[in-house]
Amino acid sequence: MTILVLLRHGQSRWNLENRFTGWVDVDLTSEGEAQARRGGALMAEAGIAIDRAFTSVLTRAVRTANLALDAAGQSWVPLEKDWRLNERHYGALTGLDKAETAARHGEEQVRVWRRSYDVPPPPQAAGDAWDVSQDRRYRGLALPDTESLATTLDRVLPYWKARVEPELSSGRNVLVAAHGNSLRAVAKHIFGLTPEAVLSLEIPTSNPLVLDLDAGLRPRDARYLDLSRAQPLPTMGVH
Repeated sequence: MTILVLLRHGQSRWNLENRFTGWVDVDLTSEGEAQARRGGALMAEAGIAIDRAFTSVLTRAVRTANLALDAAGQSWVPLEKDWRLNERHYGALTGLDKAETAARHGEEQVRVWRRSYDVPPPPQAAGDAWDVSQDRRYRGLALPDTESLATTLDRVLPYWKARVEPELSSGRNVLVAAHGNSLRAVAKHIFGLTPEAVLSLEIPTSNPLVLDLDAGLRPRDARYLDLSRAQPLPTMGVH
């Protein structure tokens, strides 16, 4: 049996401030650090042995991966970082307060930008305060200036197939510590969800989602390790 663990990063400073974060590299809060450690402790309690780990290049996800692996007693596990596992790019919404944005543009418009499958927010202006195009971790790359969940999946999926699926196909247990939308994109692929179905999928922060995969890398079973914070999961075998 091959195990895949999806772990959304713990609370970040901008989560706490209710701001659209996207690719801005904010750190975890002390609560986010505790959440990440709790996620790792839950993996240890469940006896889950990780062979390979993947994360984005954003600090909140990298630190969540490291804190969880350390708490699980598996800090030695190889960890690969890649920008293609980054959070969805929120375009011109990046850095804005979510409540103020809803007051300015209307709750329905903000809901469409946040929750539709293929409607992105307005693009981010080049050179604005939160433009990361000059960050050296992205040197030489063609970067998005906004993304929908659909285009986030377009970014994540080639990397997933090239780097993560070979590890799983080899029978290695994998941890992926990433972000709400990049993990939703992964879940859409793994569960074979329709665009409509994936919109209702919520992955709680730092609550390990454990998937037991069959030979075709489809889930035979899926469960959250912290049942008190579990969210509804897709029905097995619907793909």
